[in-house]
Amino acid sequence: MATKCKSKTCNPGGPGGGGAGAGGADGVSPEVVAGCQELVLNDDHMKQYMKNFLDNVKRGLGKATNPTAIVKCFPTYVQDLPNGTEEGKILALDLGGSNFRVLLVELGGGECKMDSKIYQIPQSIMVGPGTELFDFIAECLADYATVKGVLDEVLPLGFTFSFPLVQVGLTKGILERWTKGFNCDGVIGQDVVQLLEEAIARRNDVKIDVTAVLNDTTGTLMSCAWKNKDCKIGLILGTGTNACYLEDQANAELFDAPDMGSGKVIINLESGAFGDDGALDFCRVEYDEIIDKRSINPGKQKHEKMISGMYLGDIVRLAALRFTKQGVMFGGKASDLLETDDRFETRYVSEIESDPPGTYTNVKNICQELGLSHATEQDFKDLRYICECVSKRAAYLCAAMLATLMNKMGEKKVVVGIDGTLYKNHPHIHDWMVEKITQLVDPSIKFELMTSEDGSGRGAALVAAVAYRVKKEQGGGAPPAAEAPAEAEEAPAEEGGEEAPAEEAPAEEG
Repeated sequence: MATKCKSKTCNPGGPGGGGAGAGGADGVSPEVVAGCQELVLNDDHMKQYMKNFLDNVKRGLGKATNPTAIVKCFPTYVQDLPNGTEEGKILALDLGGSNFRVLLVELGGGECKMDSKIYQIPQSIMVGPGTELFDFIAECLADYATVKGVLDEVLPLGFTFSFPLVQVGLTKGILERWTKGFNCDGVIGQDVVQLLEEAIARRNDVKIDVTAVLNDTTGTLMSCAWKNKDCKIGLILGTGTNACYLEDQANAELFDAPDMGSGKVIINLESGAFGDDGALDFCRVEYDEIIDKRSINPGKQKHEKMISGMYLGDIVRLAALRFTKQGVMFGGKASDLLETDDRFETRYVSEIESDPPGTYTNVKNICQELGLSHATEQDFKDLRYICECVSKRAAYLCAAMLATLMNKMGEKKVVVGIDGTLYKNHPHIHDWMVEKITQLVDPSIKFELMTSEDGSGRGAALVAAVAYRVKKEQGGGAPPAAEAPAEAEEAPAEEGGEEAPAEEAPAEEG
């Protein structure tokens, strides 16, 4: 039913399901095992989660209920997936942090070739007037187009804008709020596509047709759909988290555009907000409350705070600190760094769980880095078990969300495209998700978890390319033809296509 592990170590089990990672509860202090039981999700938790999440999705899809819904289910206005016939040169912009990318994607003969350049956005522009930001983006676009020799060509452009965006059309998105250190005046409440087009017009040298604006979650789905036609769910599991999926237009009551023929539309769930109304209180613990209360957005993004890379490390730190103060770990002696908020990075969790069974190289080094050089082998076992409990809880919550979506969609086969540093770097999350989805999904549904490569870049170009293909099929124009690239990726597989190596590292997701 499920995909192979794709080079990740297969070791299902662990807290709440047998041995986790490098040993589960074997040799762990009984006090730590007992204290971590609140982090273990049982079958009743899973059933309650799936019921609550489905109720929230239905509320978000309904026109009458959406205004008060927590899971907003925004239509992206992307109605079709790549089918391998897309052709031409496509530009893409990827704005999701201080590193901004411009890409040129060439499609032809069912193949895809990418080139990109990274531009660093100065801090002064990140917090200055919005016109300066978009003028800078237009300047970078002109620079790249000049270098690539396409300045005089009228090219379609896909714009990945990975900030909270309310889309009201495929080429219209209203910025809800800034995140990630940006605070440009005059942009919130405005259409970011219009601001980009105005900046391009002020230059009078770049010939661009902005064909689509999207977030990185939609790009992830589209990037994987290029490789596998069965990809119908996209998931970001990194610093932040979000999901999208392909829904029937008849169920998406906020969708008000003409049907371009597919009868489908990608829905941006904004799933990180699930639980903001209390729907997750049945499985939240004191650590979650502490994380939430001292965050920059108390009461918001509660689902994200239980599963994303921004928070998992600190949940582990809070648990370890509690056991230390109880005298169970580290001889009852904490370090200053262990008592410091956000000092236990989530990458430590992945590194600790990457130690082979019976070895403690990574956890020992991390304890020394945290000023815990007095840690014993027992402390290493206990800390690793805490990491396993926290990360497995995150994996199971993601699995329950994905299984709920698969059951709702009712497709015979569903591929999930996944991007994000937590998913890619953690040695066991993939396998735990496969294990739990297998238990929760309708047995008649086959599924696969597929690693996305550069959803924010290639995905943006593919959204633009699909829009042009549909326009061409209906009698409109098409992007300039591209010669078949010499070194290209394979065409989308009919079933179970493998992902290609990443061409460029995407901007940090959030």
